[in-house]
Amino acid sequence: MPSQEKISELIEKVHAAWPAGFAVGLHVTFTTPRYMFQSYEKNWLDTYSRLGLVLLDPVVRWGFSNTGTIRWSDLAGQDDAGVLKRAAEHGLHYGAVVAIVRNGSRSMGGFARSDREPTDAELATLSKDLTSLHDLTQNVERLAPSVHETLKQMSIYLTHG
Repeated sequence: MPSQEKISELIEKVHAAWPAGFAVGLHVTFTTPRYMFQSYEKNWLDTYSRLGLVLLDPVVRWGFSNTGTIRWSDLAGQDDAGVLKRAAEHGLHYGAVVAIVRNGSRSMGGFARSDREPTDAELATLSKDLTSLHDLTQNVERLAPSVHETLKQMSIYLTHG
């Protein structure tokens, strides 16, 4: 199966498993990901952007300075700016962060649910799926230009839906 199809299937799988939304940054250099996939509702994305919450978000901070997985509830004590409280006001009550570093490249994501805390098994699956997305997009120069363009379009579509 071509990389593009595998990537699309993984994004769809993650979207189904985390119905309140997610934001995934693949191959982050400094503070900019090569690919950014977001499926949060537009009103949350607009609020988050308008208030510059990325600079205050404990989910993002944890993803930049750690590897592994953690639940949002375990980050509550590090949320001085109330980003997680604001997220909950938008239906994002529970969530997780996954951060990986492989082959000198960092990828991370925040994933949300509105109904319950994620299980350990869900966190393990999520970590595996993010690792697969990371690996499939690692060497963009090896991907056909059409695949690279499709990934960019998928990113734009998911972000601005």
